[in-house]
Parts: sequence; C-alpha cells; structure tokens
Amino acid sequence: MRKNEISTGLNLLNIPVDQVGIVERAERFTKRSIKTESKVQGLKLALNMIDLTTLEGKDTPGKVKQMCYKALHPHDYLPGLPTVAAVCVYPSMVKVAKSAVKGSDVKVASVSTAFPSGQAPLQVKLDDTRFAVSEGADEIDMVISRGKFLAGEYNFVFDEIAAIKEACGKARLKVILETGEIGNFDNVRKASDIAIQAGADFIKTSTGKINPAANMPVTLVMLHAIKDHYDKTGIMIGMKPAGGISTAKQALHYLVMVKETLGDAWLSNEWFRFGASRLANDILMQLMKQATGSYQSGDYFSND
Repeated sequence: MRKNEISTGLNLLNIPVDQVGIVERAERFTKRSIKTESKVQGLKLALNMIDLTTLEGKDTPGKVKQMCYKALHPHDYLPGLPTVAAVCVYPSMVKVAKSAVKGSDVKVASVSTAFPSGQAPLQVKLDDTRFAVSEGADEIDMVISRGKFLAGEYNFVFDEIAAIKEACGKARLKVILETGEIGNFDNVRKASDIAIQAGADFIKTSTGKINPAANMPVTLVMLHAIKDHYDKTGIMIGMKPAGGISTAKQALHYLVMVKETLGDAWLSNEWFRFGASRLANDILMQLMKQATGSYQSGDYFSND
C-alpha cells in the first residue's frame, strides 16, 4: 500500500472484487418470479424511493414547480399512491423547490461541489454546499474528484468528502462516485469504502450525465461495501443507483437485490433511492395496467 493511501481517518483494506462472481450473481436477481400482489407493492415502494430530478442549464422556477407538483401528485387518477422521496435541483433552485413541497414528506436535495465534473477548488465546493444548505436543502449530492482518485490521491478524496460532510450540517450527504469514469469493480469498491469512511450517509453510482451510469453489477459491489461496513460497525449507509434505470421491471430487480443483499431494513426511502426521473412514468403506467387492465399512452404522463 502506498503512503498516500494511509491517513489518520482512512483505512483501506483493498478488498479485491470477483468480477465474474458479481456479474453472475447480479444476473440471478433478474430471474426472480414476483406475484401480482407483491409486484404492485414493489412498484409503489419503488415510486416512493425516486428522486425526481431536473439538472439543466435551462431550468426555470416554473419547471421546478411543475416537477414538485408531480412529486406530490404522481398520478391524479390513481388514488392512494405514495409521493416520491425527493426532488433534486441545483442550489439556485432549492428555495423554489422547498416552497413547492412545503408541508409534505418530500425532501429537497441539491447537487453541489461543481456538479457534475467536480473540477473546482475545495473552497468553491464548500461555498456551493453551504449555500444549498442555507437555502433549505435537506440532502446534498456531491461528486468526488475522480481525477484525484485515479491518480491514487485517496487521502485527498477522503479529506474532501469529510470537509463537505461537515459543511452539510444536518443535511444528509450522498456521495457520487461516477462509476463510469473510475474504472473497474476494484476501484468501485475502493471508492465506496473511502466515501463511507469519510462520512457519507449514502453512496451513489452516477451523475446521470455520462454513460455507463448505474447497472446492477456495479450497484452490487457498492451494496457489499455497505454490508461489510454494517457488519463491522452496526451503522447503516444508504444506496442510490442513478442514471440508466428507466423501467419498472428494472426497479423491481434492484429491490430484489437490495433485499437479498442487505435485508428488509434497507427497503425504505430512508436507505435506498433511485435517481431516475423517467422511471416514475413507467411505474405509473404499470400501476395503471394493474388497476384498469390496460396501458395508458405515454402522453398521459408529464416528462418532469
């Protein structure tokens, strides 16, 4: 182990990942048979785990308010549906979102730390985070410095996450690894361990801005890091796959994987989220099919 892998707060064990085993096990989760009643429950649970997101340069207060309305009212013609877990916006839109979901259980998350690239000085990242929290953000989604990680500067990555965690105050911190950029499963495991040790409340696969984004094998590697940490410390860490999950069928596969890897305690939006706005519409279409026997056209659902 190189010198820069060891610091007062960082203890990397460099746990190797069996790539063949991970891929094969992830594939098996997609083969589970789910009965209709359990399917409906699973779809409602998945809906309640979604972070509806708009992260575009053209975002306006009106667009954010529309997304927040959908977060609170997923489908006006299906009674009894849960809300989504959160809405995720840029720091400049946090106050708009906070006002729009006031009085509900929907959280407001904000990206920070020069999202999505992370290419900014630490002070800029801290200011970005503190501003979002001051505007009312309940959760912060930060990106790690992938260039530093790939250069082997693991202490830098650890210290930066720890500093952002402190800047979050009472807001929960989701740490985005951007797994599509950091390479193989061994690196995904190492980055997961660094983020967890540095104080992440959640670890998250991706920004959704690059491909590949979330997939089941990568998510399974991260779930194993969470499980090992829990077995060692008794502390739960949340998981958020983001990007590339667009169908209800995929969402159910992820829930099976979480249940069989971590257990029922993680099957709530306190500990598991989907960063997949398109997923909401497919879940709603499937729920309408279960309720009415026929699919509605996609035109009945907003794109927000």
